[in-house]
Formats: sequence, structure tokens, C-alpha cells
Amino acid sequence: MKMKTTLMQGGVTFALSLFAASVMAAVSPEQAAKLGSELTPFGAEKAGNAAGTIPAWTGGLPTNAAKVDERGFMDDPYAGEQPEFVITAQNMEQYKDKLTPGQQAMFKRYPDTYKMKVYKTHRSATMPQEVIDATKDNAVQTNLVQGGNGLEHFKVANAFPVPQNGLEVIWNHITRYRGGSVKRKVTQATPQANGSYSLVYFDEQFVFPNKLKDHDPSKPTNILFYFKQSVTAPARLAGNVLLVHETVDQIKEPRMAWLYNAGQRRVRRAPQVSYDGPGTAADGMRTSDNLDMYNGAPDRYNWELHGKKEMYISYNNYRLDSPELKYSDILKAGHINQDLPRYELHRVWHVTATLKEGERHIYAKRDFYIDEDTWQAAVIDHYDGRGNLWRVAEAHALQYFAQQVPWYAVETLYDVQSGRYLALGMKNEERRSYEFNIDATSGEFTPAALRQTGVR
Repeated sequence: MKMKTTLMQGGVTFALSLFAASVMAAVSPEQAAKLGSELTPFGAEKAGNAAGTIPAWTGGLPTNAAKVDERGFMDDPYAGEQPEFVITAQNMEQYKDKLTPGQQAMFKRYPDTYKMKVYKTHRSATMPQEVIDATKDNAVQTNLVQGGNGLEHFKVANAFPVPQNGLEVIWNHITRYRGGSVKRKVTQATPQANGSYSLVYFDEQFVFPNKLKDHDPSKPTNILFYFKQSVTAPARLAGNVLLVHETVDQIKEPRMAWLYNAGQRRVRRAPQVSYDGPGTAADGMRTSDNLDMYNGAPDRYNWELHGKKEMYISYNNYRLDSPELKYSDILKAGHINQDLPRYELHRVWHVTATLKEGERHIYAKRDFYIDEDTWQAAVIDHYDGRGNLWRVAEAHALQYFAQQVPWYAVETLYDVQSGRYLALGMKNEERRSYEFNIDATSGEFTPAALRQTGVR
């Protein structure tokens, strides 16, 4: 499908060719000065679109935008709104210029059930002042290391708010703000084509080094974040724990990962937890780098920036995150219940990843569509080695307004060839929502600590 793309971002000229393996300089102070004026503090265009269907950014949702209950679940600030229209397989052609090939494939695969309820656009995203300050510093200081497989002089989040190429846009997704430190209990399901499924339950912690209680600012670290994931159910998997140290400069020090096997009571290094290694308890339905839509080292792909386009993406999904829903209300045959997600028109960055010659990955090509306001991937279309569309990843975003954190309510990964899919991140039936600003120390994220975490 031919797509009209426009290069926006305050007159900056973008590299449209494949990224060359060289050190890239940060932008000039004059370009960085556009942050907070012509651009939002995080690098999106502040102005709305000419048609008025995308509004100007005016600061995002306030911290008191709606009620938050004692468990951390949020009321919907837009609960009174109704869809402006609904996209179906029958009228999809009318909107196809604002849909990815993967989204179009979903309408064709499920013509009777797949739909998009499109609502008024709200630019709800914002982040704390410390992130705003760090983002502005990153604009003039952060560089890609040789080959682009790491960063230097990076702070906190949003490495390249004024990106010059596709790889910098991808690093923005990898380094985007996710609250600094968070604990969550979430579920994963991989429904069969007939809709039957079993749930896997995870306890997860996600912590950036500057949020650790024993963090020493005088001692620089190469850790981007610590990630710990414990399987709590079903019983056959319970007690297994994954620990990841994600690094900033992956040339200097690649990702380090360990697995605690509860049956063997042993901790082992886990180099397979990267690239297209199998995702945890995912029944072969996702790779390691499918988690969080995309994660890890970008070195196996060439990255091409096409510019920006306007697209219908899933946004402000407070209804989908509601504790009034059961998991059975969400998980249906073929795809999640499409009466629940909310779609809006937003500007996204379009970046294509093409597998480098001589490199190996089950996905030969990926098309990324990344929200300009949050740097979160909204949709990623995945292609197999024959060039056929294989999987469509769709993130259902929402703003944790009380903490000023953009994130996802649910991540989905649809296999349009087999008719199966994966849904990850649901917490509707759990005792509480995400817990931000948790107390954690570096000692909790060591291989030795896994044995204590994983005891059944």
C-alpha cells in the first residue's frame, strides 16, 4: 500500500536512507530550543493538524483527571463520550490511508467481528518535570555509539526528542518513560482459534537505576533498567523467575539475563532471552523482543525512517482496563473484544526494520508505527522470510494520569496466518493496578536473589 508521508518536526531534515554505522551527533541548541515551544517537551508537534481532527497539545491530563480507587484503578476521564464512527470490513476502504497493512489484514481475516470504534482525539500524555528536564538535556548530549547499538550521555528517558533517523526513533521507544519504578501483577493468554484459553500469571518489577534506594549518582552505571518476572500460575510453571539487566551501551556490555528454574532450584545464564528467543510461557506466540511491543538490541536490522503520518491507533483505554471487566469479557476467538478498545486519530512515526544480510531472526521485516506524544509503539506489522505479513502487534495505550506515566492497558499480537493471538498485560481481575514508586535496592536484582524469589 502506498502511503503519503510528510516529514514534520519544525523544518528539521530527516535521513531517509538506511542508517550508516557511525556515531551520530546530538542536535544543536537551536533545534533543542524548540522543545516546549514549537514542539512539546518530549518532541511531538505541539500544533494540531490542519483538518482540526488532531488537537494541539495543551499539557496532557492533569493528575486529578478522574477518580483513582484505593487499588489504583482509574475511572475513565472520557466516559461520557460516544464513538464518532465505527470502521468495519464493509467501510474499511474509506479509511485505509490511515490504517496499517496489518490493521487492514485484521478486517479481512475477521470481517464479521473485527472493528474499530473511533472517538474524539485527546492528547492526554504528559510526564513529570524531571523527565522534561532530562529530555531537553538528552537532545543536545545523547549520542549513538559506534554502530548505533547503544547510547552515551543519556539521562532518564526519551533519548532523541528531535530524532534524525529511524534508529533514533526506535531508541526513543526503548528508553521512553515508564514511571521509573513499578510493580505489577498481570496475565497473559494465548487463545486457540476457537477462543479457548488458559491464563498465565506474572509478578513483575521494572526499575530504572536512578530510582533504587541505594543509587549513587556519583557512580555512573551502564544499566538502562532492571526487569524481574516471576510466574505465579499455573502450578506447572509457578516459581520460575526471569531477571534481566538491560544495558545502555550494548557494545560495551550486552544484555545480561538469568533464569531460575523452580524444579531444578538452579539459576542459569539465559542468553536465549533476546531477539527471537521464545517469550516466557507464550506457547510460541511471541519472541523475547516482542515483549513491550519491542525491546532489546537493534543491531540485527537496518532502520529506515519514512516520516510521520496520521493513523487510527488504540488510545485512552480506560474502559478496557476497568476492574469491572472479567478476562472472559476481553478474550474472544480471533481477537480481543473490539467493543472495548477506544481508537483515536494521532500522528505516528513510521519506521521500517529490515533484517541485515547475514543476520538471523524469524521476522525478516517489521513496520513500526510509534506515537509522537509518548514514543510508545502503537502498531507493529511483522513479516516472515518470504515477505508475507505474519503477525500484527497492537498496543492499547492509556495514561496513568495520577503518576504522569504513559503505558499500555493490554498488548496484543495477532497471527493472521494461524488465527491465534496473544494478549499480555491484563490486570482487570487482580487485587490492584500498577504500583509506582516502589522501594527497591540493587541487591534485589542479582542472580543470588533469584533463589529466594523463586521458592514455591
